[in-house]
Amino acid sequence: MRPDKFTYGNYKIPVPKEFEEVFSHFYFAENNSEIPITKTLLPSFQTIMVFNFGTQAFLISKQKIKIKVDKCIVLGPIKSSFEYCLPPGSSILVVNFKDDAFYRFFGKACLSDHFPVHPDEAMEENCFTHLSLQLNNIDAAEEKVNHILNFCKPYLNRQDTTSSLLANFQSNAINPIKSIAEKVKQSERNIQLIHKKHFGFSAKEINRYHRFLKAIELIQQIDVTEEKINWFDIINHCGHYDQSQLIHDFKHFINLSPKNYIKFQQDICQATSK
Repeated sequence: MRPDKFTYGNYKIPVPKEFEEVFSHFYFAENNSEIPITKTLLPSFQTIMVFNFGTQAFLISKQKIKIKVDKCIVLGPIKSSFEYCLPPGSSILVVNFKDDAFYRFFGKACLSDHFPVHPDEAMEENCFTHLSLQLNNIDAAEEKVNHILNFCKPYLNRQDTTSSLLANFQSNAINPIKSIAEKVKQSERNIQLIHKKHFGFSAKEINRYHRFLKAIELIQQIDVTEEKINWFDIINHCGHYDQSQLIHDFKHFINLSPKNYIKFQQDICQATSK
């Protein structure tokens, strides 16, 4: 929903084809209402960069720590849900890095499990402070995105061959670590280390997240006002052992049971984009 003069609005901005291997999408949210708006962001296992415009916005961590969003911060990979609060007159633009793209820019994948940092602290050049000032003088969100894309081109390094194989691995029935290790004639342990170094998480972690995300997508397809959810169908379809494992996954990623997720679904935003 695009914001008007007196409302809160948020929407995703697609990425041009030439950048599809780098960014999954951009996300814009703006609060033009008279009250603060708080939303929960689902985990995405992506590193994000958040630009803040207008009134200062806040992030609220799983530990209930309130973090001010200055002009620009980076955080990730996002492995559990967190809240963001937009006071009246504030707006944010979120850059979602895809796969190993953050590593290709900064030479590191994992920043912090709890706290965001300024991107200038992750890169030797003091360039993102200047970028945020430039963006502040651009009105339309789509024009801000175009400016970010042009800015990023010179800083992007080539993708590592093994990272490319990991990012593009398609089969759910085959162990990607074992398969790629055989293909590149390296040990499975070495491929695991490359995965963790370049992506910021292990293959085991992302497999668990995909199982959780599949359950989320199935729940969203059901009109809960007209149809009762068959939890055993979801358990079987997503590959959970039993109901307790499904519940454990939900509490691990969003600190809610599946039933409570349904109750608060309207206040939850999903960062990933197909």
